[in-house]
Formats: sequence, structure tokens, C-alpha cells
Amino acid sequence: MSNCNQEHRHWPFLESLPHDQGGHGRHKCAGCAYELGYQSGVRRDEHLHIDLDSLPESQAGTVRHKSPHAAFAQGYYDGVHSSYNGS
Repeated sequence: MSNCNQEHRHWPFLESLPHDQGGHGRHKCAGCAYELGYQSGVRRDEHLHIDLDSLPESQAGTVRHKSPHAAFAQGYYDGVHSSYNGS
């Protein structure tokens, strides 16, 4: 699996996500998960699915050991909120 090198690995607000060092989401990039969730939220998708196997790994920055599940959920919420504001 590839490693994520995107800037979202250092977004400060991702520090508030819960830690996740076990299970299927271990070492997956929470920043990538957030962005996938955000895109789904902007579209207001009604059937949500996060494919953890498609996410690159990341052990750097604020996403280190953060939950990709929580990141996706936060991204979805933020995307839905943004879709109502037109941002």
C-alpha cells in the first residue's frame, strides 16, 4: 500500500479525532478518509461506505494513529454542512 504525502496530514483540526491503533483502520490516512467523507457529504450521499483498503497509509503529522472511521464521519458532517452554506 502507498503512503500518503498530502498536506492534510498536518491539518490541526484532525488532532481532535480519537486514537485508533488497532483493527482494520490501523495506520490508514485519516486525512484521506476525511476528504472522502467530505465529498460524500457535499453530495449528500445517502448510502455511505468507506473502503479502508483503498486508503493509503500515513504515520506522519496530525493523522498519526487517528481513526479513519471518525475522520470519514467528521468529513461527511462538514461536507453536508458546507453544502447548505454553498461553500
